[in-house]
Amino acid sequence: MIPLSYYLVLGAVLFGIGMFGVLTRRNAIAILMAIELMLNAVNVNFIALSRYLPNSTLDGQVFAIFVITVAAAEAAVGLAIVLGLYRNFHTVNVDEINLMKW
Repeated sequence: MIPLSYYLVLGAVLFGIGMFGVLTRRNAIAILMAIELMLNAVNVNFIALSRYLPNSTLDGQVFAIFVITVAAAEAAVGLAIVLGLYRNFHTVNVDEINLMKW
């Protein structure tokens, strides 16, 4: 049986990689992929904690399903925004898009 700490470390590493991707990438699609990685790291922690805590029900799995649902909606809306920005600016680099600047 694999200890709980291994799963928590895996989730923390995945979350850290996702955070690094969000903070360093300029491409909007890469930023969305990094956010998805962060959400999946949270799912790993939810499932692991639900499995290893005593007297636990399916709370971790239910939360993971909700996170997956929110991630799917976020991906659809984010991709629609990226496509709209590409049509207007012909780029997906977030540092070249100055729509909100005066």
